[in-house]
Amino acid sequence: MIRLLLAAAALAFASPALAGQLPHESAPKADAGKAPPTVVATSPSPLMDPENILYLDLSTGGRVAILLRPQVAPAHVERIKTLTRRGFYDGILFHRVIDGFMAQTGDPKGTGEGGSDLPDLKAEFNDLPHVRGTVSMARTQDPDSANSQFFIMFQPLLRLDRTYTVFGRVFSGMQWVDAIERGEPPANPSRILQASIAADNKAPPAFPAPKAATDPVAEEAAKLLQQAQQPKN
Repeated sequence: MIRLLLAAAALAFASPALAGQLPHESAPKADAGKAPPTVVATSPSPLMDPENILYLDLSTGGRVAILLRPQVAPAHVERIKTLTRRGFYDGILFHRVIDGFMAQTGDPKGTGEGGSDLPDLKAEFNDLPHVRGTVSMARTQDPDSANSQFFIMFQPLLRLDRTYTVFGRVFSGMQWVDAIERGEPPANPSRILQASIAADNKAPPAFPAPKAATDPVAEEAAKLLQQAQQPKN
């Protein structure tokens, strides 16, 4: 599946600092922060329909809960739920993560070139804004090309509004999104360990233990002390 870098029209909506950095599905190449120490299980509000809550259990250490919005993007929500229940997103990495902008995932190839075996979707652009925690579909320059890739916003970028299909919003666990490894691609990419719909009552997997905090000053002091204690010839 050949994917283009960006739509020229989409570039017209981007700020100069983010020109060329919009969420997209990529063309094939030629020739070929610290997480909180505790994990808290997420429970939806009684007013939320568990059929429209997406859980992403991330390798960064916890469960992210996303409220899906079928009222404004029914076909996209149905696609996400279908692929989630197939296990499509389990193990998929975040292949493109731009600090201060967004984290993109949903490509089984891990390159930005891939998608599912399902047909591309017709655009369902709506009035939901691209603010912190917004979950929206990536696409090519063709508005009707979203398939399986999506992105989660770190910070607002309202110039994306009505040019990408928003289908949900993080309501719990944003700290685990903030901890996703940055890079295009990241050197050590973070992953979706498991995706599930709340109505299916899947327990979260065993999350990796949080990394111990390091103190560069203390490490340097210990090194100097060790050198001072070595016998001199």
